[in-house]
Amino acid sequence: MAHINLLPWREELRKEKQQQFAVIGVGSAIVGGLLVLLMHMQISGLIDQQNNRNKFLDTEIAALDKKIAKIKDLEKTKAALLARMDIIQQLQHSRPQSVHLMDELVYTLPDGVYLNSITQKGTSLTMSGIAQSNARVSAYMRNIDNSQWIGKPRLDVIETREDDNRRTATFVLRANQIAPSEEAAEEKS
Repeated sequence: MAHINLLPWREELRKEKQQQFAVIGVGSAIVGGLLVLLMHMQISGLIDQQNNRNKFLDTEIAALDKKIAKIKDLEKTKAALLARMDIIQQLQHSRPQSVHLMDELVYTLPDGVYLNSITQKGTSLTMSGIAQSNARVSAYMRNIDNSQWIGKPRLDVIETREDDNRRTATFVLRANQIAPSEEAAEEKS
């Protein structure tokens, strides 16, 4: 048989496989590096895009906060104006009540009773005066109790004096001003 040396061929095949392995390894490393670089660039781009979105949202939120502050100021102004309008409406509504009050004071005052002063704080009335007798003060209180515009009479002080052989009663009377319902006021008119 012939002697054929296969060692150089095997050695060449081994060197060729090592070279192929080295080329594949370097190629894989390059491809892997490129993939890592692409992923890094992709993620960096996504982060930059999200940061831009966040900056945009921050500027929009700041603009909306300014608008909200303006709206709150407008709401405060609106509430103040509504409160003023309510006060004006209450004043307009209560304007005729003072006329009715004075009218009722005249109608409820019986003969022999004279008022010296009338003080009003809110709806509370304080009347001081002189009467010919205690019975006339009682009649005045009954008239007030029956009135549509004045009510709840309370006698604070009554003093009986005798001047020039005449007896007089000095009194201080408290009552409340009442705003009757519109129907009752129209019936009386």
